[in-house]
Amino acid sequence: MPETLMISVSGVRGIVGTDLTPEMMARWAAAFGVWAKGDGGRGKGTAIVVGRDARTSGPMFVQAAEAGLASVGCDVISLGLTTTPTAQLAVTHHRAAGGLMFTASHNPIEWNGLKCIGSDGIFLDGAAGTRVRDLAEGRTLHRAAYDSLGGANEDVAAIERHIRAVLRLPGLGLARIHQRRFRVALDTARGSGGAIMPLLLQRLGAKVRGVNLETDGRFPRPPEPVPENLGELGRLVRRAKAHVGIAVDPDVDRLALVDETGTPIGEDYTLAFAVRAVLGGPAGRRAGGRVGSRPARPPARPPVVVCNLSTSLVVDDAARDCGAAVVRTPVGEVHVARQMVKLKAAVGGEGNGGVMHPALHAGRDAPVAAALVLALLARTGKTVSELVAAAPRYTIVKTKVERGTLKGQARNAERGLDHAYAELRRRFPDAAVDVQDGLRLAWPDRWLHVRPSNTEPIIRLIAEAPSGAQAERLIQEGRSVCAAS
Repeated sequence: MPETLMISVSGVRGIVGTDLTPEMMARWAAAFGVWAKGDGGRGKGTAIVVGRDARTSGPMFVQAAEAGLASVGCDVISLGLTTTPTAQLAVTHHRAAGGLMFTASHNPIEWNGLKCIGSDGIFLDGAAGTRVRDLAEGRTLHRAAYDSLGGANEDVAAIERHIRAVLRLPGLGLARIHQRRFRVALDTARGSGGAIMPLLLQRLGAKVRGVNLETDGRFPRPPEPVPENLGELGRLVRRAKAHVGIAVDPDVDRLALVDETGTPIGEDYTLAFAVRAVLGGPAGRRAGGRVGSRPARPPARPPVVVCNLSTSLVVDDAARDCGAAVVRTPVGEVHVARQMVKLKAAVGGEGNGGVMHPALHAGRDAPVAAALVLALLARTGKTVSELVAAAPRYTIVKTKVERGTLKGQARNAERGLDHAYAELRRRFPDAAVDVQDGLRLAWPDRWLHVRPSNTEPIIRLIAEAPSGAQAERLIQEGRSVCAAS
């Protein structure tokens, strides 16, 4: 395996032709098939769902994976071009033993990757992922004989099922959304979002104006839906006089918003809006049941919102307004998903625009996020900018440091981080400390999170505070300590 290949709870990612080759993907798929046919698939047979996003290398890797799966006796259910949440839903729909989704999410165009989905529609956790990796890196895999090879079938209805499931979400308020006749500007970055987002928004009664809706995988800009990449969408919002601008990442599990003035509001607000849509808020507070309704009597315990350690305080504020408690997990969708299932959380996700609503499934889902945002706008009658202005404001600053810049180079990066963590704790003795995932130092109105990335060979530093200057000071403290470790 190439040393630069990124393997983590998020799956496998690398650069096409350097880290990722068809031979490698065939072997990883075969290893996953062996695992899924055994105890990993929980006795659900040999069927494996396979999908891909719009990246140009996707068809090549899908063909290799299907051959690898067939070679170990697994039957393929091929989705073709699809989204990550659609693939997760397809696994549970077909009662499959697992699923494989070829995507590198927000990574640049030269990347691709493989996400492994368990039979419950949730990505593999650490133990299962380690087992698949051990099989892939082992000397031999048990291959099927000529008369036991797997077959293949297509599922062409997966995206339509996904749309229908979103429209059936309890308490969404479809009639109210249709009455608003929203004008929505949309940017899917030429990823697979073009295959689902326009259709969903139209079915929600919106008039859609779009850019980059083609699904050829030739990203016209950096594909991550962060504010600096959404200038074209902001201009479209102003031209179209749209109520809201929506951007998704290439595999459609993250969603970011641009307000009615054409200003990106930051992807953290997506989850905060979803919390208010699901649980209510000052305009119609509730603790469960349908959106905008009031419970007949107070619940026995407050609802729970689950998010990761790098999620903005705007989510805490939204949860508090709705009478909900916040539980934080390590970064990585699987950690949030498992905790949501365990705690029976009503809503959760990640501050990168990934909304998870277990009323449909415990996975990040941009179509669900879009529907919840429109539901909130319809229920409150407020604009996006008014909703933002009504809550406390923070500035979040994100940066990264190459692991190799640490003293001792990359092989000593983890040891270097241990020293950095200790020094940061010494510098900030008054902070609340969380070491679930790297180091998070927190105060009532600000925090700093330092951790190694799961998807790139870097160290991420994220800070949030009431002002940009305060957040930058935290970042500089973290950066200087990491550089000196």
